[in-house]
This record gives sequence, structure tokens and C-alpha cells, in this order.
Amino acid sequence: MFRSSLVAVLVTSACAVGVTAVNANALDARGLVAHRAVYDLQLKDASERSGIEGMYGRMVYEFVGSACKGFTTNFRFVTQVDTGDAKRTTDQQTTTFEDVSANKFDFETKSFTDEQLDKQVRGSAADADEKLKVELSEPEKRELDLTVSHFPTEHMLDVIEKANQGVTFFESRIFDGSEDGDKSLLTTTIIGKKAEPSKDDPDAAKAGAFAGTPYWPVEIAYFNDGGSGDATPIYRIAFKLYENGITRDLTMDYGEFSLTGRLIQLDMLDGEECK
Repeated sequence: MFRSSLVAVLVTSACAVGVTAVNANALDARGLVAHRAVYDLQLKDASERSGIEGMYGRMVYEFVGSACKGFTTNFRFVTQVDTGDAKRTTDQQTTTFEDVSANKFDFETKSFTDEQLDKQVRGSAADADEKLKVELSEPEKRELDLTVSHFPTEHMLDVIEKANQGVTFFESRIFDGSEDGDKSLLTTTIIGKKAEPSKDDPDAAKAGAFAGTPYWPVEIAYFNDGGSGDATPIYRIAFKLYENGITRDLTMDYGEFSLTGRLIQLDMLDGEECK
């Protein structure tokens, strides 16, 4: 999550889906809410090896769709990095479409540095014959088979379900089309006890109608395939998760540096009803 995809806003009564039309995950996904979340990013920590003296930016996540037609995510992550000798602006723009009921996933990511395109990755993935079949069209056409994995929305549904069940730790494999779109990642998820927002929590008010509702503290670590829980994760994210899936108070740890993400705006968008 928050790689090429962001945490989905979940679990409301936005639409009704017939039991015969979808699988169990799609039934759970009936409550996904269309929304746009904006986060201000600040550098929390950086090692000397990172070469980073300053960093700030903004992240925008837009989520629309329905359980019966699928979900589209538009994600933009813009940062300005100060190395002391120079400043550069990075801009990652990602669009994904996930059909939870059919276990299909389309993805496209464009990465820019100082407005110049560095990389474009585009492809699709689907469960087939107990494998995850990936077809890439950018930067070059190729096909590959991976171990069956969860897609981002499916994984988020799993996190919320396990949180409600009182599960505090679980492992899973995720494919989100990140990097070169040619591998899945192992993840470990830690879910803390449900808590009430404190009165002096400045981030809570931006969650709107959900500001005063309980949340779970969640941390997810991502590992390269072949690693284990004892290996060093390539990426970690911690956040406060409401039962409806809204997240805030982010910490994104990339190893050599980490960022905080503060929710500054949350807009509910018009959703699609299942018929």
C-alpha cells in the first residue's frame, strides 16, 4: 500500500450486489466508498548514505468504482528532494483497475524527474491455472508467470477483516504493478489494538465525519521474494486505519530515509451503484 497503490476506503453500504454474481471478497467490497485523499509529505529521517538533506511533497489518492464493475485508483506522488548540491522534483503517476470478483488487475505507472519521463510501466495481471499471469506492454512486451498473489484492494479487505477478527499478525503475497511490474512481494502485517483518537491529535480532524471514531494502528512491511520475516524489508508503511478504510498519520520508511504523510483533505466522491 502507498507504493503504486494506496489504502482503499472500505466498508459502507454504497451498493448492493447479488450473492450469485460475485465471490466472497467482492461481497465484502460492496461497501467501498469513492473518495479523494490528499496528504502533505515531510522528511522524517535520512541517513548520511541517502544523500538527502531535505524533502517534502504531496500525495493524492483517488478511488472510484464498485464491487460489481471494478475499482479504479489514480495515485500521484510528487516530491522535491534537496541533496545539498541540487534540488530535483520527482513525480510518480499511477492508474490501476482491479476487478475483485474476477481477480484481474490492470496497471500503468509513469515516473518523471524534473518533468522528464524516466520510466513507463504498463500491463495486466490475472489469476489463471493456479498462477498469476502477467502481460507487460511497456517498456517492452513480455509475459511471465508468478506465484498467485493478492491485488491491493483484495489485500486491504483482508487487513480489515482480520482486524475485526482480532488477528494481530499475518503474512501474504502482493502484486501491485510497482517498480517494473514483473514481481510480487511478500508482506507482513501487524495490527494493533483498536484505539480512540486523542483530543490533541491534529491529524484526526481532517478525517471529517470519521474524526472521532476508533482506529487500528497498522504496519505493513514489504520484502523481496525469497526473503523472510527476518530479512530487511525494502519498504514499510505505518498508518492509522479506520474501520471504513480511511487512513491517516502515515510513516513511509524506505530504508535510507523515511517520510511522514499528514492527511490535509478528504473528499467523498460520487460512487457507482451495483444493479
